[in-house]
Amino acid sequence: MGFFSLTKEIAIDLGTANTVIIHNDKIVIDEPSIVALDKRTDKLIAVGKEAQLMEGKEPNEIRTVRPLKKGVIADFQAAELMIRGLVKKANSGSRLFSPSLRMVVGIPSGSTEVEIRAVRDSSEHANGQDVYMIYEPMAAALGIGLDVLAAEGNMIVDIGGGTTEIAVISLGGIVSNMSIQVAGDDLTDDIIGHMRRAHNVRVGARTAEQIKIKVGSALTELENPPEDYIVHGPNQITALPMEIPVSYQEISHCIEKTISKIEAAVLGALEQTPPELYADIVRNGIWLAGGGALIRGLDKRLTEKIGIQFHIAEEPLLAVAKGTGVALRNIHNFSFLIK
Repeated sequence: MGFFSLTKEIAIDLGTANTVIIHNDKIVIDEPSIVALDKRTDKLIAVGKEAQLMEGKEPNEIRTVRPLKKGVIADFQAAELMIRGLVKKANSGSRLFSPSLRMVVGIPSGSTEVEIRAVRDSSEHANGQDVYMIYEPMAAALGIGLDVLAAEGNMIVDIGGGTTEIAVISLGGIVSNMSIQVAGDDLTDDIIGHMRRAHNVRVGARTAEQIKIKVGSALTELENPPEDYIVHGPNQITALPMEIPVSYQEISHCIEKTISKIEAAVLGALEQTPPELYADIVRNGIWLAGGGALIRGLDKRLTEKIGIQFHIAEEPLLAVAKGTGVALRNIHNFSFLIK
């Protein structure tokens, strides 16, 4: 945009775990969806990475808040402060004015009218003058590079932090969709519970997230298995320090129930798919996006279980964000954007 332009265009993937902002086709912000607030005044102290560093370590006068739960805004005020803070970070090069913003924001496909209104209001209060919204599976399809306007069926499975979005897309619309509140955060909770039960050790969400990244697996047998991950934490009873090696097979067993729920949801979505589109999906395969797509062996497991080839998006964590960026460039050509 020009130096004196009063409108800046940004695309936002407002995720439960991470928020990504795109401006001029570049990712300018990719930070955790978290804010640190003053307990007394609710004034913003830190946002994104700085706030995450405080999580679990905050003193009495500071509280950290994750404004989104299960893909939707749970804390309206914190969400507004987070969007405003991250937009300010993205706009740090232009200090002379605070431009009004044209935004495209990704939202879960199962969002209610109230939830959509919450996203719109938060965006407008963060200087959004012109706010459009796009359903996340549609954004993921655009980000992967699929032709969403074509007269053929494509299926997207977007496994985020709070929700798993499954949608069949054809002719620029979502033909059938399923949004379940089972996703990456549930895998993290599974690991926290397992470490407590099996090893009598307390671990926090950040440590469990690291375990998931280092040795998370949907299969008990992998061709290129990762090395065991060493976990440090206090014994639940004695509070003495413990050091425990964790293998990918162990994590595979502990996240089995959650993976099975995602599997069942994909099968349920396929059952709802019209026959002509089903044939397209069998031919084209199914695309996995979101952080959950990075769980080792998930694509192979789903392919074997369902009998349709599963493909992992090139950059699954950024598929929705890239798609919102594509939608931003084509605001007037895409009728599926919600104004």
